[in-house]
Amino acid sequence: MGSLDAISRDLLHYEIIGKEDAPWLVFVHGAGGSIRTWKFQIEHFSKNFRLLLIDLRDHGFSKNIQPEYGAYDFDIVASDILKVIDHLDIVKANFISLSIGSVVLQKLDLLRPNLVDRMVMAGAIFDGSIFMHAFVYGGKLLSYVLPFRVFCALFGIIVLPRRNHRLSRYIFLKQSLRMSTAEYLKWVELYKPFFILIKEYVNREISKKCLVVMGDQDHIFFKSAERFTTIQKNASLSVIKGCGHVVSIESPKLFNEIASDFLQGLDVPRSVQAEPIPYKWSELLALKGGNSKLTK
Repeated sequence: MGSLDAISRDLLHYEIIGKEDAPWLVFVHGAGGSIRTWKFQIEHFSKNFRLLLIDLRDHGFSKNIQPEYGAYDFDIVASDILKVIDHLDIVKANFISLSIGSVVLQKLDLLRPNLVDRMVMAGAIFDGSIFMHAFVYGGKLLSYVLPFRVFCALFGIIVLPRRNHRLSRYIFLKQSLRMSTAEYLKWVELYKPFFILIKEYVNREISKKCLVVMGDQDHIFFKSAERFTTIQKNASLSVIKGCGHVVSIESPKLFNEIASDFLQGLDVPRSVQAEPIPYKWSELLALKGGNSKLTK
């Protein structure tokens, strides 16, 4: 990472996996994540799709992306992705997003509506409520009061509080700490355009098929996902019971089956029961060396 961090580049880091003649499937991770967020999806989806996995600006190996900005908005984040898509001459693609990646995905659809075919949003964010305002602005304040590592740990506990959320919380922390404090503070500035964009895309009619996959233990974002999929005729909701915010990590087998069936035009269940593994702290500590495929 050290030598790569010193190299300026005008394209995000990306990886392509799968058959050349297969439909494109683009993955958009959330804040603090990276390509490795999708470690449990790659083998499954590469059988039927050509995968484009992207590290967002400042995440993973996407360091020193040019031009530089003092703070970010969703136009910048979306434009970074579109540069890669144009570089690869992708005209039409399916998309899978996670967490705030769902907001980025909606921005992509607003900027380039003919690009998006079908979309899957895991742990999606739609809420513009008073609670969400308090959550976002509280996080903004804490980011200036608490050291970066402490804030990330606290955020992980708030969003993923249960015992069976430990693996997804651990992976989030491991990936997010690859960001510097200065990089993270630029991403914090997304709170400014967040509510404007949320209002814009929640209230518009989505013209393409959209699947929202949520865990019923996602105590912050679940209710707003229900409201969104009730209002939008082209959006449907599939609930994985026994999971929290990061369903793609907590119950990857079920998530992969549901998402791939939807992308191929098949019916998906309204709800399914997961059996996530409640990792003990001793087991997670054993993974800390980074040798396990679960945390690389």
